[in-house]
Amino acid sequence: MKLQAGLWQQQTLKLNMTQELSQAITLLQYTSLELNAFLESKALENPLIDIDLPQTSIVDLPQYRRKATSNYDHQDWIEQISVNRETLTDYLYAQLDLKSLSNEEMKVLSTLFEELDENGYLPKEIKIKGLQDWEIEGLINILQGLDPAGVGARTLQECLLLQIDREENVPPHTKEVLLHHFMDFGEKRWKEISKNLNIELTAIQTIADYVKELNPRPGSEFTVDQPPYITPEVLVKVEMDSIFVKLFDGTLTKVKYNEEYRKLFQHKEDPAVKQFLKEKEQDFEWIINSLRHRKETILKVSQAIVEHQQPFFLKGPQYIQPLTLKDLSKEVGVHESTVSRAVKGKYMQTPFGTFELKFFFSSAIKTSLSDLTSSTGVKNEIVQMVKEEDKKKPLSDQKIADILKGKGIVVSRRTVAKYRDQLDIPSSSIRKRYE
Repeated sequence: MKLQAGLWQQQTLKLNMTQELSQAITLLQYTSLELNAFLESKALENPLIDIDLPQTSIVDLPQYRRKATSNYDHQDWIEQISVNRETLTDYLYAQLDLKSLSNEEMKVLSTLFEELDENGYLPKEIKIKGLQDWEIEGLINILQGLDPAGVGARTLQECLLLQIDREENVPPHTKEVLLHHFMDFGEKRWKEISKNLNIELTAIQTIADYVKELNPRPGSEFTVDQPPYITPEVLVKVEMDSIFVKLFDGTLTKVKYNEEYRKLFQHKEDPAVKQFLKEKEQDFEWIINSLRHRKETILKVSQAIVEHQQPFFLKGPQYIQPLTLKDLSKEVGVHESTVSRAVKGKYMQTPFGTFELKFFFSSAIKTSLSDLTSSTGVKNEIVQMVKEEDKKKPLSDQKIADILKGKGIVVSRRTVAKYRDQLDIPSSSIRKRYE
């Protein structure tokens, strides 16, 4: 092989990502809320872009509209009144007013209050300048003596122990189990506990039932979370046996061309002004084209989903069919990654509820009848079986696989275990009850 240094010309074909294409891809994967935020920021940058913020809220959608009766009207305005909820810190400070504490102790307790997380827990290690560990521990004990019970704990174990110390009618051996056998208790290695403490498994079951009634997050009742509102971009209606699909634009910001600003500067001879206007006009056109491309792609993908999942829309969620991104991308005629971006964070309102578009994608499972069912359908079967099982003798993964096989659904024990993990269903040993 002869190697030589030199200069040669070579003609190649290369696909470059233009700014317009990059922007179209970015807008496609935005949710409606992200898209609105993007358009608002663009309107601040580009004076030629004029926007109309969405006026329709999610409760104005047909599925959520209520019957206008006097009772509902009364309830509506009552529910809209802002509730001033007391914070955990405020609640703790109010209790300190009843205690005789020095200014220095109040100062340290204030520091401890600031260290509490949203669940009412303290960090495992706390250092305060000028104080020894035993002094800090003494003030932590004061904090842990306040309500709610369990506040100021460093671990879940400590939180539960703080609560049972204040409780009456605690089942026998509860403190001993939590104090010395906490990990075995949590992982349901109860036979080892039964042997060590010389107690029956039914007694440990009683302890477990009692512990479930305790609050592992004592500070959570003071946390006010804003509920996440879902804004569906696709509406599906079924009339008789016909299915209609359309985009819902009521929650999206409208983009318009600011003609007045353009007229204000169009006669300026300054080259810099002309260049500025040219760039901003180009930017406006790119956004309009990207928004149009986004709408067309989402509608096309949604129509293909509805076409493929007709049994779901006509009969219900239990009739969902197997469908993959690859299959749909071939049907729509776009790349698989484009379908993935189009369904990301987008929701569809159907007669059976509002679903994320990616809900309609699930892998195919072979049946003994050489037919196919969806992995979602198999998961629904597993949930139902676990719900109806005898908790004294819960179904093992192999037993679930055998029952599914009897129904014509062929899956392995390992697949059942994987689906069970995805559904957050514990293993049979954890689900077992000792009565």
